Amino acid sequence: MNPDQFQKNNMYVETPEAFGEGGKNFDDDGRVKRTGTWITASAHIITAVIGSGVLSLAWAIAQMGWVAGPAVLLAFSCITYFTSTLLADCYRTPDPVHGKRNYTYSAVVKSVLGGRKFQLCGLAQYINLVGVTIGYTITASISMVAVKRSNCFHKHGHHVKCFTSNNPFMIFFACIQIVLSQIPNFSKLWWLSIVAAVMSFAYSSIGLGLSFAKVAGGGDPVRTSLTGVQVGVDVTGSEKVWRTFQAIGDIAFAYAYSNVLIEIQDTLKSSPAENKVMKRASLIGIMTTTLFYMLCGCLGYAAFGNDAPGNFLTGFGFYEPFWLIDFANICIAVHLVGAYQVFCQPIFGFVENWSKERWPNSQFVNGEHAVNFPLCGTFSVNFFRVVWRTTYVVITALIAMLFPFFNDFLGLIGSLSFWPLTVYFPIEMYIKQSNMQKFSFTWTWLKILSWVCLIVSIISAAGSIQGLAQDLKKYQPFKAQQ
Repeated sequence: MNPDQFQKNNMYVETPEAFGEGGKNFDDDGRVKRTGTWITASAHIITAVIGSGVLSLAWAIAQMGWVAGPAVLLAFSCITYFTSTLLADCYRTPDPVHGKRNYTYSAVVKSVLGGRKFQLCGLAQYINLVGVTIGYTITASISMVAVKRSNCFHKHGHHVKCFTSNNPFMIFFACIQIVLSQIPNFSKLWWLSIVAAVMSFAYSSIGLGLSFAKVAGGGDPVRTSLTGVQVGVDVTGSEKVWRTFQAIGDIAFAYAYSNVLIEIQDTLKSSPAENKVMKRASLIGIMTTTLFYMLCGCLGYAAFGNDAPGNFLTGFGFYEPFWLIDFANICIAVHLVGAYQVFCQPIFGFVENWSKERWPNSQFVNGEHAVNFPLCGTFSVNFFRVVWRTTYVVITALIAMLFPFFNDFLGLIGSLSFWPLTVYFPIEMYIKQSNMQKFSFTWTWLKILSWVCLIVSIISAAGSIQGLAQDLKKYQPFKAQQ
């Protein structure tokens, strides 16, 4: 498989003039001169990291308590920053300052490691992308249901059981994605990414503000402890262990951004050196994100205690002001409309480019047809694109209907993607590119770090799978849930 094929649609044409006297408008690879700085890169990182993962942090802290919870959050931030600095040095190969540019994460892996590891990287990336699109379908529907239930509670009282099915909202979300998925070029969706980023900050800030208001306002006391939920009071001993593993996966998901780090670095101007600027941007971006996560997780735990809901905006820890909670959940849904496209477009591009190479003479696969839509103008329609993209959205929606479990799914995605994409490949590429001697001190502790993170990923994945299994025992598909 070749994860880089979809990039061809967005590449500039290299011309001889780019390297001649007119080169002042172009970079050394013939593309239009990049203008990004550490400020823009930091903003991109913060936007990429802060997302729906923030919603589960209060629950994650509650499982581990005041000591282990913030410590695990801080550990993940440090590991993510460290490996991002290693990855920044691999943007250019073989020399981190003057070498050839790589435009995507998988291109870096192919350039440095090649062969089987490149294929494994592609597999890990696409499993992560598919999992995220399913997870986003679940999260968006839960948020839309929360709006309906919030209005029901406000109208009839908090004691009323407002039963609502997620499925109609998943279908609605899927219909929106089917339409948006027909846009052929990812670059035409830039406006959707901006809207999604604004929505992300809006609902995160509202959740943080509501938690702070609940803590400051007093009210009924909540139970918190140094070790989190208590065995024999809140959970059994085995539940405590499995939930802790799952919470680690939720935190790993909240820090998943390695997939886009190289793309962000590719926006930076070449002087000063991109790797130095990217390291500075990563430090600022991850410090800002970690501070925000600490506030959301710790204030959320302080507000709800050991009873913190899995999603602190849809689990109805907050009932009032209902209009603000409605607005926050609408922001989540709108954000995930855009985020879904960010993650599914690379999958679309890969399959479509592979199909064009496999069947170059097929009119169904390659033919473009001009279709006039009333009031919208004329658009180019490809029948294979329509069928394939619609099928993908429908399948992800069906899987989401069968497994509509927010925390378990987020934890599983975080567990599966954290070790290979955030830890293993950056470390392996750094070792290879720096020609590090085997069994040297640095080589040894880098390998130990990689193995420790692998073990953490395995146990957190086990916790999420166990959570899914337990939820499936009680779940009745396609029926309204309380």
